Amino acid sequence: MAKRVLVLNGPNLNMLGTREPDIYGAQTLGDIAALCQSGGESLGLTVDFRQSNHEGELVTWIQEARGGADGIVINPAAYSHTSVAIHDALKAAGLPVVEVHLSNIHQREPFRHHSYVSAVAYGVICGFGAVGYSLALQALAEKLQ
Repeated sequence: MAKRVLVLNGPNLNMLGTREPDIYGAQTLGDIAALCQSGGESLGLTVDFRQSNHEGELVTWIQEARGGADGIVINPAAYSHTSVAIHDALKAAGLPVVEVHLSNIHQREPFRHHSYVSAVAYGVICGFGAVGYSLALQALAEKLQ
């Protein structure tokens, strides 16, 4: 039976393709969703891909994943650096989590160097653009075997 993976995306990622393409690339969130769907399928995963600009909605989805998913890939975007609520929800969910960032957050402004999500993720992938999502799904598929 296919493992179910929730792929969550935080604020402003709906603007991919037009927002600072020199940092985030030219691919849209729709392009990344298609990449995750096809990549997940080839790995035997069912991918539920979502995006929200609202912290509370992301927390609710994480809480719901506790009974309905086997793992989570999350690009919390700016909430990486601010959200104790997302940290707590991921911790409470008790699922394996892979954190993804399109850019290398450690080469950027100092406030981006710390992520509350990293403390509850078993792995972090950053700086590889959209390919990071594929890498995260591969790692999660391996972890779920």
